[in-house]
Amino acid sequence: MPPVSPELISPRSVRVSAARRLAKRNFRGKDRLFLAEGPQAVREAAAHRSDGQATLVELFSTVEAAERYAEIIGAAREAGARVHLASEEVIADISTTVTPQGLVGVCRFLDTPFEAILAARPKLVAVLANVRDPGNAGTVLRCADAAGAEAVILTDASVDLYNPKSVRASVGSLFHLPVAVGVPVEEAVDELRKAGVRILAADGAGDRDLDEELDRGTMGGPTAWVFGNEAWGLPEETRVLADSVVRVPIHGKAESLNLATAAAVCLYASARAQRASGGCRSVTAS
Repeated sequence: MPPVSPELISPRSVRVSAARRLAKRNFRGKDRLFLAEGPQAVREAAAHRSDGQATLVELFSTVEAAERYAEIIGAAREAGARVHLASEEVIADISTTVTPQGLVGVCRFLDTPFEAILAARPKLVAVLANVRDPGNAGTVLRCADAAGAEAVILTDASVDLYNPKSVRASVGSLFHLPVAVGVPVEEAVDELRKAGVRILAADGAGDRDLDEELDRGTMGGPTAWVFGNEAWGLPEETRVLADSVVRVPIHGKAESLNLATAAAVCLYASARAQRASGGCRSVTAS
């Protein structure tokens, strides 16, 4: 297995320069590599494989982090990743965060072809249409993972899945469930419907109420939720593609919910309805 480098890697190293440039989308696309920062993301990356290959290919760690997270260093080496010890200055140079946690991994792209997602006959899917904020995209991905969704689809008008902010906001969930990228929203909706999936658009101005949908018992079947842009929601041309446009009811005085919060409410509502016959799984169950 590739050993941990015995000396601190130089800031002028070719490896450091190659990792640093992955902060930019064009280089990520060219190299088909992205950065995963922090112990949680690196731990999940070290355990992940895609198309028979380990996802984590390289890891930069401060000496302190290597001692604190010895099990992650070991897992990275087991995965075949090259592990470099680096100074805090080098980690700060590679990292895109204000306060780096001492671990930065270089990972292979891991998005899943849309056709493979359809072939798996998913029961719960999140479709991100025109979602431009990377933090929101990563947070919705995390919510989808927590709710037990089986796939996430980022349309061709949405943010880059591998934007460092998206990766950080997913808190490791990027490595847990299939994600398709670059799918036109019309194609996503059409093919999911052909696969027997009901299409629900989440919109604050929807003509159907989420509570009413739950009361009617209409939420138990395979469902794809379409979530729109943070600022202006779903355009009419996307709303009309859905089987129903559903609003999350506001029982208090709040003007609205942000995208990630609304997505969590909708996805958990579907997850509960789909699991009602067997009881709702608790995240605290042992």
